[in-house]
This record gives sequence, structure tokens and C-alpha cells, in this order.
Amino acid sequence: MATEIRVPTLGESVTEATIGKWFKQAGEAVAADETLVELETDKVTLEVPAPAAGTLEEISVKEGDTVEVGALLGMIAEGSGAPAAKKPSEGKDAVAQASSDGDAGRSAEAAEKPAKADGEGKTAKGDMPPAPSAAKLLSEAGISADQVDGSGKRGQVLKGDALDAIARGTASSPAEQPKVARAPSPAEDEPREERVKMTRLRQTIARRLKDAQATAAMLTTFNEVDMTAVMDLRKKYKDLFEKKHGVKLGFMGFFTKAVTHALKEIPAVNAEIDGTDIIYKNFCHVGVAVGTDKGLVVPVVRDADQMGIAEIEKEIGRLGLAARDGKLSMADMQGGTFTISNGGVYGSLMSTPILNAPQSGILGMHKIQERPMVVAGEIKIRPMMYLALSYDHRIVDGKEAVTFLVRVKESLEDPERLVLDL
Repeated sequence: MATEIRVPTLGESVTEATIGKWFKQAGEAVAADETLVELETDKVTLEVPAPAAGTLEEISVKEGDTVEVGALLGMIAEGSGAPAAKKPSEGKDAVAQASSDGDAGRSAEAAEKPAKADGEGKTAKGDMPPAPSAAKLLSEAGISADQVDGSGKRGQVLKGDALDAIARGTASSPAEQPKVARAPSPAEDEPREERVKMTRLRQTIARRLKDAQATAAMLTTFNEVDMTAVMDLRKKYKDLFEKKHGVKLGFMGFFTKAVTHALKEIPAVNAEIDGTDIIYKNFCHVGVAVGTDKGLVVPVVRDADQMGIAEIEKEIGRLGLAARDGKLSMADMQGGTFTISNGGVYGSLMSTPILNAPQSGILGMHKIQERPMVVAGEIKIRPMMYLALSYDHRIVDGKEAVTFLVRVKESLEDPERLVLDL
């Protein structure tokens, strides 16, 4: 008896994924729980384990295909021997027949159902109806599906296509929404170029950053912090801290704790806009931006305001390792209310971070650099760091933004305040 391999539940609001990579080929033996295929979603990369031991009898979808939750990925046959090879023509005929039957079934089903509103179940420019999540978004926005170019298989409109169309407005077809054409490469350069399709994660990053710029009234304010006190405290206790808690004492624990203190005082920086409403978050789920080989991800330290520095360091360590190994879960990525981005680890001296929508604030950390500073009337060399707070000016006033950044500065320059909750 064969066992089906299907797309698992992908998490809240995620209904589809792209086949990233198959780790096994048809005919190979597999063990129970062995990773078979990697799925890329808008938020994270997931690995699908084998539901049973046996032989991978069939692979139903190829790398690069888009699949929805519950879709069939392949079949596992009992036993460890390779299945009998099918004739090429026989396999193609079977696939063609299955495709034909599926199309016929969909056509009959569509004929029986009553007409729906624009964007809901309507076939787009391709020969596939929009994905359910895309249809819902288009329907709510009052955009017809046939105005949207689908990037999915056979021209299917996916959620990302719908979000792009909504961001641009109803004029989303090439005739109505002109695109900037790429100039052709010189003949001598073209053979030396390499064209690589963007991963789903990179496409999502690009879309979300551009949407944030287009939607929010984004502004950045700067300050600088003297890191002497934190560095002295870290140097004095780092060995004892690691021995007791089993984790290194870094800077992120201090910054995260300082941010949660400031968010309590300036709640607008911890809020978001929903239509004509402002939603104030009476909790601090702090996102920590992590660079990976596949792009930037922002796992979330939940309820960071209720944690001590040791707990924060442990959670950041766990999330960072999971991010680099591609093991982040959907729960690790959701619900952030504020974000910290540390460009200093790459040598950045100053930057203006882009908001992680729908959040209204993001703090940019930078390189610690020794500079001459005037201290009590004397010039002294101090380890200084520039801080940058980008915020949504629609909800956060300039006074609130500056006050927030000053509070973070005060906590870091006098870290005892973090311990005493001052």
C-alpha cells in the first residue's frame, strides 16, 4: 500500500508554497521522518519529512512549481526496492490523462457553480483560477482577476500577485500599468551575465520593503550612545554569565531590554495602523533581523518585556541558529511589534532602516567605533555607536520618536537602570 506525501499546514495566512528542492529521487529508499523536499513560502523555508519508510515511488511536482496546502507531492511505496520502471510514453500518457481529467473536473465544477464577484473564483489571464488567498484579496479590493498577470503555474494569480496589484491600484495590466523596460545588454557583455530567478523569500522581501516605503510616512531620527558602561559590564561578568546561563553575554540582550523599557513609555512606537484605527500593543514582541544565505528574515522574541537579559540572549541564540539552518517555524516569524536591525556586525557606521510593516518603528544598531568625545570638559576616547530610529510619522510624532531614542540611549549608558527597571 502506498503512502501519500502532501503539503502540510503552512501557518497562519499562508496557503501556498514553491517547491524548492527535492532531496530524494524516484526509486530511492527513504526512512521515516527523513527530509524529502524543501518548500519555500512567503515567510520561511519548510522541510517536509517522509510520513513512512519505503521507496519514493513517484514525484508529482517538480522544483519551482507552486502548490497549495494539502496538494499531493508524491507517493511512498512499501519496501525498500525500486519500483518497476514505467515506459516513457506510458508515464506521459498517464500524466496527460490525469491532467485532462483534472481540467475536465474543474470545468464541470465551474459550470455548476453560480457566478461570483470579481476576483473570487474568476479565471485570470492564464487558464487557472486565482489561488483562494489571492481571490479573497482581489475581491475585497474590488479588482478583477483578469486585470492581474499571474506568476504561478499556467498563469495562476498568486497571493503575491494580488498584493502587488492592490499596491499599484486597479491599473495592474501591462497596458494600464507600464513597466520600466530593461535596456538590452551590449553583445560583448551578455554572454557573461547570469539570470537567476528570485526566490519566493527574496520576492517577498522586495515587495514588503517597497510597500512599506509606499504606505508609511517614514522618517528617521539619529542619536549616539557611549557604549563604555555596557562594554565594561560585559567584560566584567561575561565568563560568570556564560558559566551560569550557558550562553554568551552579547549586546543584543542589553539593546532588546532597553527597547522594551522605551516602548512602555512611548506606546505609539509599539502600535500599528489598521484603516482609521490605531492598535496599541500592550506587549513587546521584538523582531531581530537576521541575515541568511537566502535573504533577511526577522524572527520574533515574544514577550521580551517579561524576560531577563539571560532569557533574551538564549532566545536570540536559538532563533539565529534556526534562521541560518533554515529551521524557523511560522510561529517564530509572526506577531512582531517592533524590530531591531544590527548592521554593525557587517561594519555599517550609519544607515536608515526600512520599517517592517505594519510596525511603526525599527531601531538600527551600528558599528562601535572609538571617537574623541568631550566628557566633563575634557576630551576622551570613547567607544561610540550611532543609533537610528525609523518610524511611521502618521502615528509617531517627532517628539515621541526623539524621546524614545533618548530613553534607549540613557538605559545603555547607565545599564543599572535595566536591572532596577528604571
